[in-house]
Amino acid sequence: MRIKKYIPNSITSMNLLCGVVGVIVTLSGHSDIAFLLMLAAACFDFCDGLAARLLDAYSDIGKELDSLADLVSFGVLPAILLHQSMRQAGCPFGWSLIPLLLAAFSALRLAKFNLDERQHESFLGLPTPASAMICGAFACYVAVRPDSILAAGALWIAPVLALLLSALLVSEIPMFSFKMGKGIAPDPVARIERIALLSIAALAALSVALLREHWTLVPLAVFSAYIVISIVFDLAVRK
Repeated sequence: MRIKKYIPNSITSMNLLCGVVGVIVTLSGHSDIAFLLMLAAACFDFCDGLAARLLDAYSDIGKELDSLADLVSFGVLPAILLHQSMRQAGCPFGWSLIPLLLAAFSALRLAKFNLDERQHESFLGLPTPASAMICGAFACYVAVRPDSILAAGALWIAPVLALLLSALLVSEIPMFSFKMGKGIAPDPVARIERIALLSIAALAALSVALLREHWTLVPLAVFSAYIVISIVFDLAVRK
């Protein structure tokens, strides 16, 4: 029996478990811990693909399992996090259901990605992990800094954020990828976009450290910048 072919799927299953536990933890009132579980899921999501390449253990089951795991960790979990942020801010139950649309649009995004042959070297529409990181960082920051401006505006920021991200998930806007290596054609524009994002990440980390703010503002700023950079370069350079 070739054990190595099961390793990538086992790692993917850890991604799924992190998402499931994250949902439970969120509903228990611990959005900060749930975001850490989301970050762990993202690490497993990266490692399963890496393991599949290193071990040459690709499979159709692995591809489908990866999408199902991503839907839970980067679709359902961020939607629940935004929902819970609104509920904790005193929002009526009905209004707080709006962020749950993010789960449905994440499912559409993942299904589209699996069938779209144009997205091998870059993305069309916002990747689900990027959307999830914005939601998770926001929810975590609101949970640990309840007296902040973001927390005060959670009642309207969360639903607007969910609707905006839902639209971006299924859009045709080109979003650059960090994938590099064998079989991927070099893209000078994507290289500039990556450098710009890394520069913003360094600046955000430095600013958060100097201002003694909570670290979740870094991923919130970085993934928001990822969207802005992709849109700006699409409008100003690629067209």
